[in-house]
Parts: sequence; structure tokens; C-alpha cells
Amino acid sequence: MKLDLLVMTVHPDDAELGAGGIIAKYVAEGKQVGIIDLTQGELGTRGTAEIRLQEAHAAAEILGVQVRENLFLRDGFFENKEEEQLAIIRAIRKYQPEIVVTNALDDRHPDHGRASKLVNDALFLAGLRRIETELDGQAQEPFRPRLQLQLVQDKYIQPDILIDITPYWAIKEKSILAYTSQFNVGFADDEPQTYISNPDFMESTKARASEFGRSIQVKYAEGFTSRKILGVKDIFDLI
Repeated sequence: MKLDLLVMTVHPDDAELGAGGIIAKYVAEGKQVGIIDLTQGELGTRGTAEIRLQEAHAAAEILGVQVRENLFLRDGFFENKEEEQLAIIRAIRKYQPEIVVTNALDDRHPDHGRASKLVNDALFLAGLRRIETELDGQAQEPFRPRLQLQLVQDKYIQPDILIDITPYWAIKEKSILAYTSQFNVGFADDEPQTYISNPDFMESTKARASEFGRSIQVKYAEGFTSRKILGVKDIFDLI
């Protein structure tokens, strides 16, 4: 299956938090959209890897994506080396996405910036024909997406582009809250509380979307950065 948009991020829930709005938007518009999680988030303080996989499946159902996979890299210990790069290259060549969205360039969680660099390097390598990969015994063709964007995550980074997600905020929020072990937990159970389990975290997520939305005169927006200069065919299409 060829994808129009692939969100490839390191932890289950990164995609929903940073790009749940555009995922829902493009699914609604008939685009082929997928999510690939690099790890299971197995080092997370709350829940387990098995629970996170179940929650990721539930979130994917809410968003309506055509594909959700996990590459099972080592949470916290993955490296930007050949083994990890080849896993990503195989996935990129398998789905041939036009646009890839990955983690923030730099962030509070060290996995985010490392994952962003790993995906960036693997996307370039995926286009080199002398790097040979196979899928199900068949040789894969080289492929490189035409655009890569990065999330704006916990650390504020000035976005290069803002996308209106106002009609899709409710779906985004529902997909985030599908991670019941992680969000809006407060003091409802005996597991340790974390930075994201407090209900205040969801309020701040909504406030960020509102802040971005206000910048382009809409209610909610998501922001992304680009490693290259972005261009448009028609300035009248800009908000």
C-alpha cells in the first residue's frame, strides 16, 4: 500500500500528541495515512509495553489510519546505526509515503531529537539504489519522500508551518486519551504519577493548539518545522 502521509515517531502516543489533527484531517479527506512507532515505549513509567500496543491500536482505530506498525527498536537505547536505519529504510520503501512527519528536532525527552535525526538520515539513505533491501523475499526499489516535517513537542520550537485542525480537535483529543495508562490519570491509581499523567498536561496540549490556532485566526492548529525551505504554488492559498 502506498501512503500519502506517514507519521513515523519514536513512542506510541507521539503521533497523536503532535500530529493527531492532521492525521484525522487527511484521513477524512480520503488520503492514505499511516503511523509507524519506532519503539514500544517500554521504558515508560506507567503501564507496560503490551498495554501501550493495545492503546496504540485503539488510537489508530479512532483516527482511522490505514496502517499502524511498530519497528520494535529499543526504547531509550536505539542508535543511529545501520541496523536501525535499515529497519526504517525497509518501511519507507514498503509504503513509499509522499510526506513523512517525525519527532521534534530537539526536545525535553532525549529520544525525540535522536529519533528525528535517525529518521532524517534513513530517509536520505532510502533513496540510494546501492543500498539493497528485501521485503518478503522481494527486492525493494529505492524511494525517498518528497517532504519531511518535524513535530513541535514539549520544548517550544518556532514552527515553520501551521495547519488548521479545528474540525478535528475532538478526534485528536479522543485518540490521545485512548492511552488510558498515560493521560488524565491524576491520582486515580497506585502507579507513579508522571509529567504527562496529570490532567493539567492535556490542558496544556489544548492551550498549545489554541495558541497556534490564534496565530492563523482559527481555533486550533498544529505546528511543524521543516529542514528545507517550503514553497507554495499560489500565495492566495495561504491563510
